[in-house]
Amino acid sequence: MSLLVAGSIATDHLMSFPGRFSDSLVVDQLDKLSVSFLVEDLEVRRGGCAANICFGLGNLGLRPVLVGAVGEDFGEYRAWLERHNVDCGSVHVSETRHTARFVCTNDTAHAQIASFYAGAMSESREIELKPIVDRVGDPDYVLIGPDDPQGMLRHTDECRQRGYRFLADPSQQLAFGDGDLIRPLIDGAEILFSNEYEASLITQKTGWSAEEVLDRVGTWVVTLGPDGVRIDRKGAESIVVPAVPEIEKVEPTGVGDAFRAGFMAALSWGLGHERAAQLGCLLAVYVVEQVGTQEYEISREAFLTRCAATYGDDAVADFGPHLQTIRP
Repeated sequence: MSLLVAGSIATDHLMSFPGRFSDSLVVDQLDKLSVSFLVEDLEVRRGGCAANICFGLGNLGLRPVLVGAVGEDFGEYRAWLERHNVDCGSVHVSETRHTARFVCTNDTAHAQIASFYAGAMSESREIELKPIVDRVGDPDYVLIGPDDPQGMLRHTDECRQRGYRFLADPSQQLAFGDGDLIRPLIDGAEILFSNEYEASLITQKTGWSAEEVLDRVGTWVVTLGPDGVRIDRKGAESIVVPAVPEIEKVEPTGVGDAFRAGFMAALSWGLGHERAAQLGCLLAVYVVEQVGTQEYEISREAFLTRCAATYGDDAVADFGPHLQTIRP
């Protein structure tokens, strides 16, 4: 059995300008805009929702299968992921486009000039899941994360047709998609992931009430930021799992991806939804305490100690037999 994670794979190029953009802009000449800013530094961070989730799963001792589209510039990133237990054997490599890229410059006033290049990500619609399953075995779950919308629809339809249990994680696409896109992306999902704001977008854009959403998905997992996670099932009382206290909140990007990784790991270990949410929260706090979505390291001993402090020794007893980390 295997875990397939479909979604975006990208790199972030982040720069800092030691001044204010506004000092270089002439308001009545913006139609002739042509400016250049000398930046002080450049950080290249690995990202993309599917890659972040796979990185988290790999750090917990699993070997997830990454499903997405990249360019021929993916070589170094591929090596990094493979060193962290990620199966990249089914990643589609475009012959004409580069890997998706986010390029952003911030100034001292926190103003931002940014561009996003989708690039090879648009070719994810060409990926069929069946050949991947033939290679790696029947999937425990297929997570379908934010990606090219047509690719997301294709993967979801194939899961329904072939009987693969799928987890719906439309996240960023909810802001841009309409009801005609969102409804088929979540209908029939074993689990639907969202945050509170995205939950409101789902009901608003689909025209379904929360109860009607629960008629169509097995479980709805809603992250609540510092208040933890709520797990809803039709006809059952909600389960609320508290978040893990932060040592220091540095940067939140990628926290949701880490949570999904922990949740999937616990499901693959045969644990229940409450334990899955706890493991997700544990992994997520490692991301919020770092800059970058794949910069954390997990020590087994420290991880389980932190688990015991928040969720008790019973949780440690459930996680311990399965947890395999790179560091002892």
